[in-house]
Amino acid sequence: QVQLVESGGGSVQAGGSLSVFCRASGLTSSDYAMGWFRQAPGKEREVVAGINWNANSISYADSVKGRFTISRETTARNTVSLRMNNLKPEDTATYYCAAARSWGKWGRGVNGMDYWGKGTLVTVSS
Repeated sequence: QVQLVESGGGSVQAGGSLSVFCRASGLTSSDYAMGWFRQAPGKEREVVAGINWNANSISYADSVKGRFTISRETTARNTVSLRMNNLKPEDTATYYCAAARSWGKWGRGVNGMDYWGKGTLVTVSS
């Protein structure tokens, strides 16, 4: 049984930093692309950042480029981290870890994901 378990998150003032982490278990391969989506109240889920299995390919949403950094543990490859700097109130959302069987599937967005975590809340106050 595949599980994606998020940790981290919390509350911070605008301009502050937070990190969120995701540990995957039960994946039959370490070749999955992994990363983060977020969903604010009343809005659709949107991609934030993704990283392929060997970290050779990374993508970010335009809204977080230069502020967020995604990384992946290099040996077991089952842990992904998202460092969020210079946070803004509009970054407030539930952040979901996701995994896709390939980088190509990651590029399909929400519909390309094979597994989801339950989410962790990030709140940025002004």
